[in-house]
Amino acid sequence: MSRPSRYRRYTGGDPLAPPVDLAEALEAIGEDVMAGYSPERAMREFLRRGGRDQAGLDDLARRVAERRRDLLQRTNLDGTLQEVRELLERAVLEERKQLARDAMMDDGERALREMQLDSLPPSPAAAVSELAQYDWQSREAREAYKQIKDLLGRELLDQRFQGMKQALEGATDEDRAAINEMLTDLNALLAKHARGEDTPEDFAAFMEKHGDFFPEQPQDVDELIDALAQRSAAAQRMMNSMTPEQRRELMELSAQAFGSPQLMESLAQLDANLQALRPGEDWSGSERFGEGGEGVGLGDGTGVLQDLAELDRLSEQLSQGYGGARLDDVDLDALARQLGEDAAVDARTLQELERALRDSGTLQRGSDGQLRLTPKAMRQLGNALLRDVAQRMSGRQGQRDMNKAGAAGERSGATRAWEFGDTEPWDVTRSVTNAIVRTVAEGGSAASGVRLSIDDVEVQETEARTQAAVALLVDTSFSMAMDGRWVPMKRTALALHTLIRSRFRGDALQLIGFGRHAEVMEIEQLTALDAMWDKGTNLHHGLLLANRHFRKHPNAQPVLLIVTDGEPTAHLESSGEVWFSYPPHPLTIAHAVKELDAAQRLGAQTTFFRLGEDPGLARFIDSMARRVDGRVVAPELDDLGAAVVGSYLGDRSRGRGGPSYGDLFGGRGFWVG
Repeated sequence: MSRPSRYRRYTGGDPLAPPVDLAEALEAIGEDVMAGYSPERAMREFLRRGGRDQAGLDDLARRVAERRRDLLQRTNLDGTLQEVRELLERAVLEERKQLARDAMMDDGERALREMQLDSLPPSPAAAVSELAQYDWQSREAREAYKQIKDLLGRELLDQRFQGMKQALEGATDEDRAAINEMLTDLNALLAKHARGEDTPEDFAAFMEKHGDFFPEQPQDVDELIDALAQRSAAAQRMMNSMTPEQRRELMELSAQAFGSPQLMESLAQLDANLQALRPGEDWSGSERFGEGGEGVGLGDGTGVLQDLAELDRLSEQLSQGYGGARLDDVDLDALARQLGEDAAVDARTLQELERALRDSGTLQRGSDGQLRLTPKAMRQLGNALLRDVAQRMSGRQGQRDMNKAGAAGERSGATRAWEFGDTEPWDVTRSVTNAIVRTVAEGGSAASGVRLSIDDVEVQETEARTQAAVALLVDTSFSMAMDGRWVPMKRTALALHTLIRSRFRGDALQLIGFGRHAEVMEIEQLTALDAMWDKGTNLHHGLLLANRHFRKHPNAQPVLLIVTDGEPTAHLESSGEVWFSYPPHPLTIAHAVKELDAAQRLGAQTTFFRLGEDPGLARFIDSMARRVDGRVVAPELDDLGAAVVGSYLGDRSRGRGGPSYGDLFGGRGFWVG
């Protein structure tokens, strides 16, 4: 059976482009979360910056600002006045030519007319007004003067009704009468709407009669008012942006529009009605335009002010700085008008990315209303970190990421998703169950049979090694955050957590953060942990919690991994209070040594990961490791994850008393004995 096809309007962009890359976004968001950002802020920061091949909100906002600045610099609001001056000069020049050519005219009359032309005031408005009763002798001059009145009428209408300047070029008296009738009916409709007395039939009758004046075809009176009010407010802002001299000239010239004051009266009434119905529009604003730019008329200038207002709205939408902001708020049509289709495609991709992050199980909103990384997102991020660790390890010794949780032998009872290269036996029950669940989720029926997909397959893990109880102690003191070690520490913890949960599920991992005091943490808690500014490195408390973890798993091989950048400066008193001293007090050192000895008695294999080059710390760590026959690794920050994971794998495969694993780190790790 063929499935019906569904079509929709093409929305631009490359139709063969791959879907949005959530992996890159998740990695960037995870980095920011581990640096202390909330998931919501981390997502906003990624959308603001954009990806490797994806423009971000900042880039779009910059282009909007450049477009706005360009409009202001290249626009001069003197266009209509300049056009009036040119028409007036042409009319006077043609009249002078006619007077000079007319041999039949009395010399006295010629002199009187020339004197009247010579004494015209410098103000175009005053000159046009003074020539209102002049009896033009030149046909060309009379036409030029008539064009001034016609121009003013068209410009004033174009301010309120876009396109009127071109549509009314060469308008007849019947056309002007139709405009006056439309304005009268429009003001009557708006007044009726303001009183709440209008009906849909009133609007329909108005549009049937005057719909040709409104090519945007509003669907109801509110849409009509919105469109008119936005342009009328822009016209007012344009007037506010002019110099006092320009405003005065235009107000005086307006009385000459179409040679009738009725137009100005109707337009003034229209502006008053619109301002009363839409007081929220910006009626009092203004803009500072550059000098020397291209002169524009009243209608085009109003369009420029509308563009500026639209750019301001886009700037606010792209800033996402208001409560409840979503990228769906961005007006793609407006963005395409102002910056072109490419910008709209970029914004649409960001919208799809935000929607995918929210809808794909990457982010979820908790009971407190805050976004959080989901367990699925944590797994994806951990897998990415683990791949990075594997690449660093294989880059040194030619090793590769191993898919086996143990050598072929007895089964551990755990399963995992099949990956390319696996040779373990399939877990048929789990694989078929996955296929059934997927089929039902996709709307199918298991009763009619299921089709097995490669994504459904799980394999049985084999285990030929003893179970390990792993305690990873990470320093969360002030210095870790101050010296830029906070994020590498979290990345390391997440990579090790992911490795154990996905490949060594029989092992028991406990994450312990120790600063002024120590506490057991879930991986989600640790990765979201803000930098702690309390002074203190309470290794004693951390070792107490680690030993308690080892005692809970008496049949497992204890593995103790300690990441720190400072000597112990705090310990736990018998009362439960924290005792702090800097420089380190001998009593604090003694408490830490006591618990480290206890870990050795429990059989723990201990590795210290020393961060920083402090000589005092190096001497202390060396002596501690020597005491318990442990190891010291001094990795670079970028190699911390590979160092910890490599040590864990070495301890797990070697067994106690086995060979050194330090050469895995290129000579940076060594035995101390």
